[in-house]
Amino acid sequence: MSKSPREQRGDARVKLPERRQVEMQFLSLDQWLDKDHRARIVWAYAESVDLSDLYASIKSRLGHDGRDAIDPRILFALWLLATIEGCTSARRLADLTTRDIAYMWICGGVSVNYHRLSDFRVDHGALLERILVDSIGVLLNQGLVTLQTVAQDGVRVRASAGSTSFRRGAKLDACLQEAEAHLKRLKSQSDKDPSGDERRAKAAAERAVRERVERLARAKEELAEVQQQREKNRVKPHSKEPRASTTDPDARKMMMGDGGYRPAMNVQLASDGDSRLVISVDVVKAGGDQGQMGKMHQKIVDDYGKLPEIYLVDGGFSVKDDIVRVEQRRTKVYGVLKDEENQLAKGLDPYQPKRGDAPEMAAFRARMGTAEGKQQYSRRAGIAEFPNAECRNRGLTQFRVRGVVKAKAQAMWHILAHNFNRLRNLDFLHVVMAN
Repeated sequence: MSKSPREQRGDARVKLPERRQVEMQFLSLDQWLDKDHRARIVWAYAESVDLSDLYASIKSRLGHDGRDAIDPRILFALWLLATIEGCTSARRLADLTTRDIAYMWICGGVSVNYHRLSDFRVDHGALLERILVDSIGVLLNQGLVTLQTVAQDGVRVRASAGSTSFRRGAKLDACLQEAEAHLKRLKSQSDKDPSGDERRAKAAAERAVRERVERLARAKEELAEVQQQREKNRVKPHSKEPRASTTDPDARKMMMGDGGYRPAMNVQLASDGDSRLVISVDVVKAGGDQGQMGKMHQKIVDDYGKLPEIYLVDGGFSVKDDIVRVEQRRTKVYGVLKDEENQLAKGLDPYQPKRGDAPEMAAFRARMGTAEGKQQYSRRAGIAEFPNAECRNRGLTQFRVRGVVKAKAQAMWHILAHNFNRLRNLDFLHVVMAN
């Protein structure tokens, strides 16, 4: 028989916890939180952000009845701090607001439930993107960021859908018919006048089935899009029939970092070469990076009115059409030539112009054969993959939401968290907050 804790201590003198002592501690939340705690900086940053659009959407107004709304600035600060600390769960965050001093300090006595937190995370993706663009724009105007060199990379993030949720066209039709019949039966039953509890239960069941019908209908649309893309890419007719997910129709089977295939989405990030701040974000359904460089380059030009001089990408982006398009905008592309190693092994020169090459493509080939071209390309990994690793370390390994729009909103929180830390490290945060 093992010894009791008292017997184990023997005559050792130790401080024991006293949990029944009644004490009067006259301390405010502000006194509990350290003066240099990160939560204070997050709140100061939240106060500097323009959230006028969120306040304009609040229905509770002075002089009118109704319960006061939660200050959007509280919700913004909660999610930013939570993302910085690697918390991606709305339930977990709601729990932290009741027992973690930093989150309690941000709330300041305001009660926040996980439903409200969950909705806020995904409802304001456009606002989060505007905050990102505005912050980079301030640094551009101050000359702290130049966008002279930009690197782009894609990272596959696991979707909120299982591999077994993918169905072929015939199965989708059958599931949709079954769900529509089920919804019709529920609607006929709801015409009666049940009690309050029963009515709420039936409404919840009807809502769940209705959402399933909507997802199945969207899955059919996505299936048609996948089929159209396969025909465009000239996929062999005898290859497997395409399938779509009934859980998240926007999810696609993609090759992940470990070589396996799982439902995922492709997060595209463009980063500034000197500061390693993320300047532009997109979430796409394509499993590969082909065709993404031209769109991202144009997005950067539209957002900031500035052309990068140097654009660094890996081999997945090296598509002739994209290279020619970006080069025509007077931006030099540095990337990997297709089959470069195989051609060198065969004694061929991959840096010489090929038959049918546009002048821009020929210039790209020649550039990548020079020492300067190889030196510029060697910078790519340190610039492009740094934010990817930072976001993964903070929990961007699987989306907790469904649909590409909501997934982009979740990704934006991770990008804002990454940039927040970079701004602090570079001592640029006060510049952004002052403007």
